[in-house]
Amino acid sequence: MPHKTTARKPLFAATTVASLLLSAAASPLVSAQSEEPSFALEEVLVTARRRAENLQDVPIAVTSLSGDALRLAGSQDITELAQSVPSVTLEPSRATNTTLTAFIRGVGQQDPLAGFEQGVALYLDDVYMARPQGALLDIYDVERIEVLRGPQGTLYGRNAVGGAIKYVTRRLSDEFEASVRASYGTYNQADLVGTVSVPVTDTFRVGATVASFNRDGFGDNLFTGGEQYDKDIFGYRLSAEWEPNENFLIRLAYDNTDDQSSAVAGWRPYPGAISGTPSPSDVFDTNAGASVLPTTAGINGNNQVEAEGWSASVDWNLSDTITLRSITAGREDFTESVIDFDSLASPDFDAPVIYDNEQFSQEFQLLWNTDRWNLVLGYYYLDAEAANDFDVVLGLLAPGGLTAYTGGVVETDSWSVFGDLTYELTDRWSLSVGGRYTEDERSADIFRGTYLGTGSPFFGNDSAILLAATSDYEAERTYYDFSPRANLSYALTDDIKIYGGYSQGWKAGSFDPRGANFATPAVEQGFDPEELDSWEVGLKSTWWDGRAITNVALFYSDYQDMQIPGSVGVDSDGDGVNDSFVGTVTNAGQSEISGIEIEGNLLLTENFSMQFSASFLDASFKEYLVGDIDVSDDRDIQNTPEEMVFIGLNYNTDLAGGNLLINTNYSYKGDVQQFEIASEDIDQEAYGLLNASIVWTSGDDHWLVGLYGKNLTDEEYRTAGYCFGTSGCPSSLGLENNTTVFFGPPTTGYVTVEYRFQ
Repeated sequence: MPHKTTARKPLFAATTVASLLLSAAASPLVSAQSEEPSFALEEVLVTARRRAENLQDVPIAVTSLSGDALRLAGSQDITELAQSVPSVTLEPSRATNTTLTAFIRGVGQQDPLAGFEQGVALYLDDVYMARPQGALLDIYDVERIEVLRGPQGTLYGRNAVGGAIKYVTRRLSDEFEASVRASYGTYNQADLVGTVSVPVTDTFRVGATVASFNRDGFGDNLFTGGEQYDKDIFGYRLSAEWEPNENFLIRLAYDNTDDQSSAVAGWRPYPGAISGTPSPSDVFDTNAGASVLPTTAGINGNNQVEAEGWSASVDWNLSDTITLRSITAGREDFTESVIDFDSLASPDFDAPVIYDNEQFSQEFQLLWNTDRWNLVLGYYYLDAEAANDFDVVLGLLAPGGLTAYTGGVVETDSWSVFGDLTYELTDRWSLSVGGRYTEDERSADIFRGTYLGTGSPFFGNDSAILLAATSDYEAERTYYDFSPRANLSYALTDDIKIYGGYSQGWKAGSFDPRGANFATPAVEQGFDPEELDSWEVGLKSTWWDGRAITNVALFYSDYQDMQIPGSVGVDSDGDGVNDSFVGTVTNAGQSEISGIEIEGNLLLTENFSMQFSASFLDASFKEYLVGDIDVSDDRDIQNTPEEMVFIGLNYNTDLAGGNLLINTNYSYKGDVQQFEIASEDIDQEAYGLLNASIVWTSGDDHWLVGLYGKNLTDEEYRTAGYCFGTSGCPSSLGLENNTTVFFGPPTTGYVTVEYRFQ
């Protein structure tokens, strides 16, 4: 029954850069600074290891961006982090505004369907977000964002193969604080954010943040007259803190986001093969008609994502060395989405989609910190349900249309115990060891059927005729794993630390709701777990009398049984035309990913500073089995540019009783392949983005006025695509040669005014 609910480049250049930076860390510049002014970079604190530490003391690859720095830079959502953080790709998932596609060091998940968990873990105040819907967070009310690269599992609630992104919101103040920030810019961008924190008593305080983000589209829908790439998001966050004494704290929080932006349809590089509709002259325009056609009448052509969550955290300091922590949370999201694969007024290949997700998690931690010992012991439980229902309407293949319906729910019941112990062997040597044991139980209830008619009964077409059921099964499988970690660090001096370590990441298998178990019974067995072994060495150095920081990490990853989902057209009646589709999940045999990552900060003068970062990656499949045939020579790892470089220049000076900050930055990314099989129509060649800003803050920090410009050279760059056409695609579906491409924002600019009440 339907369920309701190019050849690889050597790393020689990268190694050369690293050698120069290592030499710089010990260069004569250090000894020559006695005559220089006494100013230095500010210390950056992180909680990457579950305790507050100087970033330079943490022997892992982690980047921390403070809320104030993000505020001054005018960062609008977390995808902008990918411009400056090495080895990171963050994009809106195809045809969406707030569904996140995240990759770190070649590890991620392209498809947001039920049954697939992300390779990069996203945390909102230590709460793991199990699904990508609603995970593309706008940046507001944030204290800092930390990005940890490489496997994570002995310190955090959920095991992560590729890395973790921690979005940390601001603590409430024990004094009254409030602020209002308004922005207006190109494409009628109109944003408004208001925040307030109120101490009710000496021990109890409450706070709220309300945010509205609005913008006209970068392009037009030439058929409906509607918007393309517009933004219509409203969100709010409520919080409360009770701190009866310095040893006990309870934090309560609730957040809600409603995204009513228009459905995004891709640009067609080719005219319609049947309709003859020409390709739009502007890459941000479309002729998509799915939102007003009968193909999506089952959801009334609606495109909306609603997400909400609550959390309750308790910190109890039993003594000066022991802390107990509890994090209890629940999240839900509901999506109705219009996907127009053909991007035409033709009903050739349209899909109404419903995602319905919910989760509950409980985490307990015991923290023990002394002068030489630091211990984290934890227990984590996750109960999650991910459901999706969608039609694939192929309106031109039969009189009245042909529809493939998929409905499924995948449930996760998981528990794990983890621990991480750091021992200061001497004043300079430090050893960390950790491990995690996980049991993941996955259960699935899947139905797929092919109907004659435009739409299935689930989406309101009661007259649809069931031609054949292609899947109808329930299945259950439990996955077990133990993942270890070890790290050894040595402080060459008080300002230079080297480290080396090994860590293992693991992600359970699951079930593909799009698989056809009648044709392929193995679908009922699900797909296998994936495992990544990572070795890393690095250096963290502070030099030039505290005016310079250089961090370097080199890593090698052996990636086994990599989970790769996809969809292919199927010719069910043998007439030479694909009239349905089937989901595929490949546990690719093996891949290897290695690279070098560089980050730095230079305070050149008291007024002039520079930030830089770079990554140079070598990622390739060593084995990729399709059936019993190894096709690794014809496959590449997706969303993983070989090189990335970022340079930011800042100049600040006194002006009108306040401070004027002038910033310009440039980010460069190498060639990006959207899927494992190359397609020149949707893949992106190397490109760069230039941004600039001028920000004035008053001396009393009440006022901020900023002018921001993004993508000033108006670079045209692809972020995603669908390849179901007859020109260079691995599989075709529909009759209109259906290849569509999505693009990043063009040149934009805006003015921000903020006032802080204190």
